[in-house]
Amino acid sequence: MKKLLLALICATSLFSQTFTFTAIPDQDETKLKERFSLLSTYLTKELGVDVKFVPVKSYSASIAAFRNNQVQLAWFGGLSGVKARLIVPGSVAIAQGVEDPNFHSFLIAHSSTGLEKSKSIPKGIEGKTFTFGSKGSTSGRLMPQYFIQKEFNKSPNEIFKKVGFSGNHSKTVALVQSGAYEVGAVNYKVWKKELKAGKIDPSKVKIIYQTPGYPDYNFTARGDIDKQFGKGFTAKLQKAILNIKDEKILNAFPRSGFIKATNEDFAPVLDTARELGLVD
Repeated sequence: MKKLLLALICATSLFSQTFTFTAIPDQDETKLKERFSLLSTYLTKELGVDVKFVPVKSYSASIAAFRNNQVQLAWFGGLSGVKARLIVPGSVAIAQGVEDPNFHSFLIAHSSTGLEKSKSIPKGIEGKTFTFGSKGSTSGRLMPQYFIQKEFNKSPNEIFKKVGFSGNHSKTVALVQSGAYEVGAVNYKVWKKELKAGKIDPSKVKIIYQTPGYPDYNFTARGDIDKQFGKGFTAKLQKAILNIKDEKILNAFPRSGFIKATNEDFAPVLDTARELGLVD
């Protein structure tokens, strides 16, 4: 009887734990809540534990929450994932979107610039006002900055009249569309989703360049979650993510599906970040 009671107590203790996750705030809060509330419900059912999404206000805050074990899983961009895994030894990238190994950024421009789409970065962006997304964004800062510097052999502050950081991709689109900034860098997925939603006026803002592909978003898990939630929990979590078929969840990301990821997949991001001095 005592053994049975002890087993029940242990089981209750295990399944009363809450598994928490966060995500980089790459879009406005409404879109993030929609996406991750759907995922929370799905993972709670698949994992047999209570799963809770913990929103954060910045890219750096998502890394801090992961470091401090306030969350055990995070939907990171390429750069934030690399940083988090360096800070938390043993953490692993476990999944990415089907599209994420070959991600892209768009350079967009206000119609008043007269800039048109080109196969190379238009020389006419020099001397314009320019906004990146978040300072910690892969698609909104790291990779666009890399390709721009490679083209002009100058830093952004030497190329542009003014350089800003909008904070997220949705704001970048809004700032360039309004003319507050003449040119900007944006995640191609966010651009396409906002265009489809009717939030982009093509008469005011247009794509002028698409970057080459690079690895980007990923789910990264702490290396100690099997100790916290039971042997095999990481594998179970990975399987649950890879098996997502619900169109509402996939469309909210938006991704056509999820595939396996490893830390090594993001070596190009780490190398680029080191080259630009954004990672030691």
